[in-house]
Amino acid sequence: MSRSGHRRMLLVSTNYAPEHAGIGPYATQIAEHWADLGHETHVLAGMPHYPAWSLEPEYKGAFRRTEQRAGVTVHRRAHTVPRRQTAVKRALFEGSILLHGAVAPPRMPRPDAVLAQMPSLAGGVLAARLAARWKVPYVPVVQDLMGAAAAQSGISGGDKAAVIAGRAEAYALKRATLVGVIHETFVDRVVGMGVDPKKIRLVPNWSHVSVPTKPRGETRHHLGWAPGETVVLHSGNMGLKQGLEVLVGAARLDPSVRFVLMGDGSQRAALSDLAADVPNLDIIPPAADGEFPDILAAADVLAVTQHAAVLDMSVPSKLTSYFQTGRPVVASVAAEGGTAQEVERSGAGVLVPPEDPEALLKAVRALAEDPEGADALGAAGPRHVAAHLSREAGLARIDALIDEALGGPRP
Repeated sequence: MSRSGHRRMLLVSTNYAPEHAGIGPYATQIAEHWADLGHETHVLAGMPHYPAWSLEPEYKGAFRRTEQRAGVTVHRRAHTVPRRQTAVKRALFEGSILLHGAVAPPRMPRPDAVLAQMPSLAGGVLAARLAARWKVPYVPVVQDLMGAAAAQSGISGGDKAAVIAGRAEAYALKRATLVGVIHETFVDRVVGMGVDPKKIRLVPNWSHVSVPTKPRGETRHHLGWAPGETVVLHSGNMGLKQGLEVLVGAARLDPSVRFVLMGDGSQRAALSDLAADVPNLDIIPPAADGEFPDILAAADVLAVTQHAAVLDMSVPSKLTSYFQTGRPVVASVAAEGGTAQEVERSGAGVLVPPEDPEALLKAVRALAEDPEGADALGAAGPRHVAAHLSREAGLARIDALIDEALGGPRP
């Protein structure tokens, strides 16, 4: 240990606060939790850009920056920020992270352990190399599988990218002391990359948002949603794998139902063009952290969508937020995938076939026609969070993972 009872920790995560979507909040809460425990905590991160894929204004022109955030020392390194996602541009993004992190690693004393948040392939490789240089335990937590993502998401050039990404992923994972995965559907692929099954630990994500505090009617009035209007809300990244065209298609089928896409991402402009003649579909910016839970709770139905090909590469982090708000979820996803498993496990939603606007709209109408049943379904979400997805439980699992990597007992 670096000091009596305390550790010096390095977390490598391309995404970090002030990013408020995706894996950024999880990386931030882990690091701030360690700092609260008295550990000297460092983070190697990129410049804030997600989910808009545009640099935050205050970071434009920054090349390297070290800052203090909530007791955490954050070492930021510049990288490319592609507005349009193609395999080549994604490779340049990852390559710029790897190159800058390799030539300018964080200036800090030797840590006790290194934790990496993947899907950043570059972050995983950097963390593995830094841990090897320092001869300390290295623990990646797999949030998404990038090789599978390239193959399943529909990105241009995805087949070739999948091969390259898979090799980088295998490099980062095979060098780990232990590997955390957020969902059991990831295990077979991780083992297929050459990782000993005995090294894999399940560390599910937690609900990182607070509970709603305002009356639903007040928030709906503020947003311009009529009291009797059925509102379907999708929140989060607007990328290729989400397949959000299904919501545009459903909106075309029933002008009386309002569909709202809240967030940002590489496909936002394309979706805006696609929905230009759909008056009952709104695309709005991401909510401020303080308003986010109340806006989710004000909707009648929360939507999660994925392309039919997305099976075992991603479980949307938005689900943990959805469950917290007490509204029913309609999941337009492959029935055999991890997302469907999580919705079924929660008891807080219904599944419909992916890429099927009619099936999605039918489920929304059924919930609208049975408000008591919809409320009962939604109420299962907070119960599921309390039992399985609390922040305390999630952070305790991360702590146990690090404890074991440092030679402690397996939990």
